[in-house]
Amino acid sequence: MRFTPQFLDELRARLSVSEVVGKRVKLKKAGREWKGLSPFQQEKTPSFYVNDQKGFYHDFSSGKHGDIINFVMETEGLPFGEAVERLANMAGLPLPAATPDAARHEQRRRTLHEVMDLAAKFFAETLASRLGAKARGYLADRAISPATQLQFRLGYAPPPPERFALKEHLGKQGVSVEDMIETGLLVAGNDIPVPYDRFRDRVMFPITDLRGRVIAFGGRALEKDVPAKYLNSPETPLFHKGDNLYNHATARKATHDGAALIVVEGYVDVIAMVTAGFAGAVAPLGTALTESQLALLWKMADEPILCFDGDKAGQKAAYRAADLALPFLAPGKSLRFALLPEGQDPDDLVRTSGRGAVEEVIAAARPLADVIWSRELEGGSFVTPERRAALEARINELSNGIRDEVVRRYYRQDLAERLQRTFAPESGGRSGFAGRGNFHSQPGRSFQPRGGGGANRFAGQGRRGGPIPTSLPSGPYQAASPQLAASPIMRGQRSAISRREALILQSLINHPWLLHDHLEEVAALELAHPEAHKLRAGIIAAFANDHHHSPDPSEQAEKMRADLDRSGFSPLLQRVERVITTQAVFGAREGAARDDVLATWNQLVALHRQWHSLLRELKDAELALGEDPSEANLAWLRDVKARMAEVDGTEALIEGFGELSGRFQKSV
Repeated sequence: MRFTPQFLDELRARLSVSEVVGKRVKLKKAGREWKGLSPFQQEKTPSFYVNDQKGFYHDFSSGKHGDIINFVMETEGLPFGEAVERLANMAGLPLPAATPDAARHEQRRRTLHEVMDLAAKFFAETLASRLGAKARGYLADRAISPATQLQFRLGYAPPPPERFALKEHLGKQGVSVEDMIETGLLVAGNDIPVPYDRFRDRVMFPITDLRGRVIAFGGRALEKDVPAKYLNSPETPLFHKGDNLYNHATARKATHDGAALIVVEGYVDVIAMVTAGFAGAVAPLGTALTESQLALLWKMADEPILCFDGDKAGQKAAYRAADLALPFLAPGKSLRFALLPEGQDPDDLVRTSGRGAVEEVIAAARPLADVIWSRELEGGSFVTPERRAALEARINELSNGIRDEVVRRYYRQDLAERLQRTFAPESGGRSGFAGRGNFHSQPGRSFQPRGGGGANRFAGQGRRGGPIPTSLPSGPYQAASPQLAASPIMRGQRSAISRREALILQSLINHPWLLHDHLEEVAALELAHPEAHKLRAGIIAAFANDHHHSPDPSEQAEKMRADLDRSGFSPLLQRVERVITTQAVFGAREGAARDDVLATWNQLVALHRQWHSLLRELKDAELALGEDPSEANLAWLRDVKARMAEVDGTEALIEGFGELSGRFQKSV
């Protein structure tokens, strides 16, 4: 067999279906898929769909279905071998030699997979045995339940003095010592007279390929005085560390089904994230993110979220990943970065604070451009023209490293405008670019330049966030811009319900079915005004009276309003409605299209969460500048205020939400 399953899998991994099909069919994005006109027969309405995550196309008009190889064979009339060769040339993948050894090599790989599966079963059985009591205690301490242990096929390698437990077990199954050595299960060498088990007294984490076959192991030591806390399998014919991800197969399916793709640092972090409901979690395998792993991530999601520990090591890891990704950025392909609270990893955060805390961290993820910009400003002093020129030179060098011409041009524009805003801003104005269209920002983590503590007052005036400072303060910076002083972070509650909060409440009243799938999300939203809290509680209580069971959305809304009226909320409802200047947005209407209402809801919640994240970051920025009036902290404050102005300006788009809902709804 010239083209082994391994070679064909590699070919499919290197080329997305949309990339191959897009050379012949004009495709348009349609949710998580692509659609276009059938290449197999004439049609006016697109019925041809491509799904990159699942790796296939489907033509509803002709019923044809297949992968990239089928597509080339069908559209170009090529036999299988020629189609594979053409695709391999497109992917830059060398063709395997057509020799009799190829079939023997594939059979050899199947044998090695069987060996690894036998080893995984042995480790799992040992974990469940008397010898595994200590390991089970460790897993219980990490809140990894027996069901989760089975889900991830966790195991345990017996402790010393056992050195040959696995070797003897596999030997009884007919596995040769040579196979055990080739799969990395035994340690062997010229200076080792008798090969022995590589893993001893370790909790075992099987690593699988995209077919779910075990290809390697990661072992976590249970004793503190061992040379390596984590020990991975060596490079083998089955396993190349930099080309695989932990939980890859499961995460690929989860991201296709709509889960966020989140990259964490370790095995236990992945398990904690999956247990908390983040099924799209993966991890590199004991190393910094590699180019190959980055390509795997982008095949699953356009903007994977890299979630790092909240310490200096986590910050450095984020910077390394940003530098790695820059040259390979493409239209729509980037990264976002989420930094955890200092001293915590995802496992800690899940166990101590639950899913909601992780959601807050993920919602605050920052785009790659923000991370690069923050790093270049961090700890710097730019009081002289020469230093500012050096900063500009570094920024230009970073932009020039981006290979895609279009992305490179936009990065140059973005970073140039950040430089302009930082060093020559218009008084009282707002940036025309920074943060545009992005509702994610990390609130006061160590990406930011900072000083010490302090709690002074700043009497700034102007549009909601006050003017953007243009120079260093001559005296102590007073940390209390009107926006921050009015926020619940600094002094309790706001004097009036904000437009965002009014829209959130009004949308729930008009579309109670939103609560069916978003009840926990609604309950967790930060609301600044006490009346907003009160009305939300009333809405949730009314929802308990079975509004979501009515098949008619209009009846749901009418029943919701009637229950709120009976509960004495009429005056509060009127005050909420007066806040909303455009009644087309979420007035009481009938016949709303669920998908459009849901899209509007998601945008509104993202905007609301971003506003609260920025308020927290504003507090940190103002306090930092009050303690340390440096150029770096001033630049940070300017950047935060500019992003707040952008979000503030984006509120105007909410007026346009009415066009979305109004097309499908009837005014009162």
